[in-house]
This record gives sequence, structure tokens and C-alpha cells, in this order.
Amino acid sequence: MAKSYFMEQKITDTLKNNYMPYAMSVIVSRAIPEIDGFKPSHRKLLFTMYKMGLLKGNRTKSANVVGQTMKLNPHGDMAIYETLVRLTRGHAALLHPLIDSKGNFGKQYARDMAYAAPRYTEVKLDTICNELFRDIDKNTVDFIDNYDGTLKEPLLLPTTFPNILVNNNQGIAVGMASNLCSFNLKEVCETTIAYLKNENINIIDTLTAPDFPSGGQLIYNPSDIKRIYQTGKGSFKLRSKYRYDAQNNCLEIYELPYTTTAEAVIDKIVDLVKSSKLKDITDIRDETDLNGLKVTLDLKRNVDADKLMNILFKLTPLQDSFSCNFNVLIDGKPQTLGIKPILHAWTAFRINCIKKLLRFAIDKKSEKLHLLRGLKKILLDIDKAIAIIRNTKLEIDVVPNLISGFEIDQVQAEFIAEIRLRNLNEEYILKRTNEIDNLEKEIKDLTSTLENDTKIKSIIRKQLREISAKYGKDRLTELIHEKNVQTITQEHLIEEYNVKIFITKQNYLKKISLASLRGGSEQKLKDDDAMMQEIDTSNKSDLLLFSNKCTVYKLKVHEISDCKASTLGEYLPNLLQLEPDERIIYIVGTQDYIGNMFFAFDNGKAAKIELISYATKTNRKKLANAYHTSAKLVYITYLPEGQEIELVAFSSIDKVLIFNTENINPKTTRDSQGVQVLKPKKGSRMLKLLPIEAVTFEDIDYYRTKNLPATGKYLKQQDNESQQLSLV
Repeated sequence: MAKSYFMEQKITDTLKNNYMPYAMSVIVSRAIPEIDGFKPSHRKLLFTMYKMGLLKGNRTKSANVVGQTMKLNPHGDMAIYETLVRLTRGHAALLHPLIDSKGNFGKQYARDMAYAAPRYTEVKLDTICNELFRDIDKNTVDFIDNYDGTLKEPLLLPTTFPNILVNNNQGIAVGMASNLCSFNLKEVCETTIAYLKNENINIIDTLTAPDFPSGGQLIYNPSDIKRIYQTGKGSFKLRSKYRYDAQNNCLEIYELPYTTTAEAVIDKIVDLVKSSKLKDITDIRDETDLNGLKVTLDLKRNVDADKLMNILFKLTPLQDSFSCNFNVLIDGKPQTLGIKPILHAWTAFRINCIKKLLRFAIDKKSEKLHLLRGLKKILLDIDKAIAIIRNTKLEIDVVPNLISGFEIDQVQAEFIAEIRLRNLNEEYILKRTNEIDNLEKEIKDLTSTLENDTKIKSIIRKQLREISAKYGKDRLTELIHEKNVQTITQEHLIEEYNVKIFITKQNYLKKISLASLRGGSEQKLKDDDAMMQEIDTSNKSDLLLFSNKCTVYKLKVHEISDCKASTLGEYLPNLLQLEPDERIIYIVGTQDYIGNMFFAFDNGKAAKIELISYATKTNRKKLANAYHTSAKLVYITYLPEGQEIELVAFSSIDKVLIFNTENINPKTTRDSQGVQVLKPKKGSRMLKLLPIEAVTFEDIDYYRTKNLPATGKYLKQQDNESQQLSLV
């Protein structure tokens, strides 16, 4: 029997033993930033540069930094270099770049602009990093061993401002992610100062909205921003900035949303032009140079540039959304926090840093005070001290003899023993011991500050004011209120031009632009077919198609394909999924649903229905009960607003009635049975209606009536003959 090399294991045990440690490592040690605003990869890189002395002096090759960083970060060199690139001034991905760079580092807004290899570029820490490392060598933060235990690295950097809000950060962990937008440094400092004074402040009063290094415009919705500030989740819209060059008839896009690139925008616009969804652009090119981003769009003549840009905002990444997810590691635990909780966590972190700094200062001054107090004791008998040192035969006995001779401790004795002989005089000792009072006062003040959080907060506020004044910049991202932004709907994206709609007796429909009709092509029809109706309308109109089954179908004219006179057009039974014996009998084109539909039935009744009755809020394609169903329809027409017509009604007993549609009041119910127009007599029916222009009666007033209903007048012999001739 073959030996099995597999061992059964419960899936839950596999997840617990293998997957969960990996997931936690990614969450805690790689992808999610901590309260200082850095992921471990950022922190290791910056600390390496700090230890290399790159906070001052000249730049060094990026390859040198990458190599040194590998002592703390065991990732590949290119992974480290990619981290470095994003932090540089040259890449322009941060509001306040942390690395001063020289060489080609690509651009955040350029997808295809590759950065140079690390052997060609040079870097050093930017001046703002002074605030990241201030007092780091004074026990302000804890240090841990690196991965092989040969070096020490900081758990966090003692950032003197809320860097986590100033520079944007994105990370994808296992089962969770983080996406922090950036805010203006001045606004962050002002908000933090106000928060330190009163935790109940309204954040939005000082922290207006996010700010991005790419500039652009932020469509400002107070409720959306407030939700993000409260929950740490939400989204807002960013859009590009542009200018119109009238002389060259072109649009110049010079700032993009932070979430997109110039290449992505160009690719999308090219696709739209190729698919004929955009017809106003003749050329597009990337003219980005040393002066910055510029994407140029050449336009056709007489194009409304602002209207075109609004369409581009709708269809391309020139307007994009930024989704916020303020997921931060607090004491090693991922938490999604709003702005106030982040400020609370940062304040606690910063207070702890300053307390550690104060303890370090107190310890140093206390050590010095202790030494000076020992020095003061020998001031009483300098000769004795000199004698002890001179008369001690063995060097090892000098310190014990001083201890016993002046009742001082080991540390004080070591200090005295190390004083040079030339300094063992009254002047030197008095000069040094005069510092005791100042040291005691300083230690007392430091201790008082250490025990008082209010004083510590005052120190933080002072530092924030200094940072704001030194490094603060004006906003790059402009705010435009949502109410001032034109909402682009599908309607705006439809090209507007005049068309003619034709419908034939065999239910073929043609949509032909007036420009195409100017060619004078003869309409192509089937041999046994004929035109039934034609209407003028717009490509942005709705088309209502009434069928003989008391149903109205609705189509968007722009959704009907343009055709030429030389084609048969669309076959309506297939287009509308008509029933086998159903056919379209009348069509109406409208944009505003103003006017009335007029229906006449064989029972002598007529109904005038407001066209608005056929409008629907949803995009319904079919409406039942389009008109009255109990009687046979003999006539249908559309009456534009303010236009009434005279109609001639013919009955089955040769009676004729001429009436005006203005005498019939409009109804809102689509299937209204209407009002009696032609009174039936001896079971007569209304056979047909004709527009008054279609008849040639000798005495037309003979058949007219103002009062409805009416039975009409018998058709005169001469009028009957003329009517028959006109029909021929």
C-alpha cells in the first residue's frame, strides 16, 4: 500500500495557525498607518535617513538610502525605493513632501512617467522632518530591536503636529483597508489648537475640507463633510481645473483630481470621440512640461466650452470621487475614527511624548544637581580634598577616600576625582555650585509641568503655532459649493438636432436627420407599403406610439438609430414587441408633454386628454389604457398647446357635423370616455372625422354648430358629389 504524505487538518485549525498570523502581520506591521501618520515602511526609511545625517548637509544617492534602509526593512530594494519615491518633493504626491529630491521621480498625476533608477537620483530629508524627529534622542518615544536584533528603531516618530491628517495615506490589508485624505497644515494646526482648548468645538468651523497636492476643485457638501468628520467614512467629489483659450479655441486642463492621471483622462476622451459620443473635440494632446500639467483639447467652431466641460466631468475621470476610510492603528488595534477621535488619540500620544521628554530633562538636571551638591561639599575644605587625593597611594582608593572624607556617594566622588587639578580652586567650584539654585528651580518647574496636563497642552499649542507659521501654505484645492455646480443628467449628454420621424402602414419607422434629408433621396418603401404619418421633432424628444390595442409605447428618440431615406428603417413589431395583430396607428414627439391628444369614437363621443397624462417619473416603455376601450376609435390627433382645430364628423346615416375642438374640455384621465359630440339617431354610428381642410362643401356654415352634442345636418347632394370627387 502506497504511503500517504498528506495529513488531515481541520480548516479552522489551518486558518488559526497559518492565515490569522499572516493577516495580523499585514494589518499591524504593514498596511495600516499609526497615529504618527506613518506605516512601518515609511518610518523605517525616514529614520534611516535621519541616522545617516540627511536632515542637514548635502543630498546622497537614493541607492545609498535604499541600501541602508534594508538594515531595518528586509524588503527588496525596489519596494523600498517605491516608498521613497512617493515621499519626495519631485513626485508631488504629498501636500508637505518629506524628502527633498533631485532627479526624475515621476509624477503622481502621470501614470506612464517612470521614475529614474535609484543610482541616478539624490535625496535628503526636507526641513519639515525637523518636526518629525524633534527630541527623538531624548526618550520621547520607545525603541525596539530591528528584525535581526542588531539595531534599534522607533516604534513611532514624535511628530509635533498631526501628520496623520496632513499627508494622505492609503493601505490595503487583509479584510480591511485604510484611505486617509490630506488636510491643509494651517487648518489642521488651527483645529488642533482649538481642540486642545475645548474638546466640544465644531470641527468644520476650522477644518474646512480636505486639501490635495494635485489642487483641483472639491465639490463642497456640508452634510457629506460632516459625516466624514464624525464617522471617518464617506466620500466627496473632486474635479479638474481648466481654462479656455479663445485665441486657439482650445481647453487647457491644468489640475486633475488626486485620484486620476492625465493618461487615464486622455484614454477615456479618445474612446468617447471614437464612439461618436463626443463630437466637439478635434484633437487631444498632453502638453505637460517643466511648468506642470497641461492637457489640451482642440474644439470645433462655436462650441460652448463650459457646457462641454460639464459633459466631460460626467463622462470622464475629470470628475472623480474620493472615498474616505479613516482606519488607524491605535495601540496596535485598527480603529475607524472620525476627526475628533483622531485628534484625541494624537493629543494623548503627543502628551506622552512631552512627558517622556520632561522626565528625561528632569533626570539629566537631577544628575547634574546631584554632582554639584557633592562638589559644594568640598568647597568647605578644598585643601582636604587635595590632600586626600595626594596622600592616597593607590588610584583605586581615591574614590573611597573621598567618600569617607566628605560623606558623598560613589557618583559624586567619581565626578570630583575626575576634575582637573587646575580646577580644584575656590573660583571654579563657586562658579559651578552657583548653578544649584537655578537647577533646583528648573527641576521644580519641569516637575510642575509634568504633573499638569494643561501646561503640557500649552506647550503643544505653542509648537503648533510655530509650525503653522513656518510651514503653513494656502489651500491648493479650491472649494465650490454643491449648489453652484450644474447637475449633469443623461439629458445633457444627448446631442440635439432636428429630425423627421416617418411611419408606414406596414409599421416601419424611420428617423432621419434634416441634414440627411437635404440630399433629396427618395424614400425607400416596400412595394405594397405607403407612408402613414410624418412628424418633425428633436433628437432629445420622447416618442409616443399609439397602437390599435389602446396602448401607448414610449421611446427616447435618441435611442432610435438614425437612418437614411434609402433604407426601410426599424420594424416596429420587433422593436416594440407588439402582439401579432397589433399595429401602431399614430405617433407624437414631445419634450415637455404640453398639449392635448384628441380621440373620437364610433359612438359619437370625443375625448381631449392632456398629454401630460402620458408622462411618467420612471422610464416606463409601455402604458395600458391609453384611451377609451369601450367604443371603436375612428380618429386620433395631437393638438399643440393653444391650437384648436375644426373637424368634420360623418355619421352612418349621411349626417355631417362641423365642430371646434375648443368646445371640448380636456381631461386628465387617459381612458376617459369623453363627451357626446354627434348624437346618434336610429342607431347611427360616427364613421369618420376629417380636418375641415379636407372637405370642399359649398356652404360650410350649414353644417357648423357651437352647441354640442348635435345630430348634424344631412349631407347635401352637391356636397356629397364634391366630397366623392375630393376622395378620388
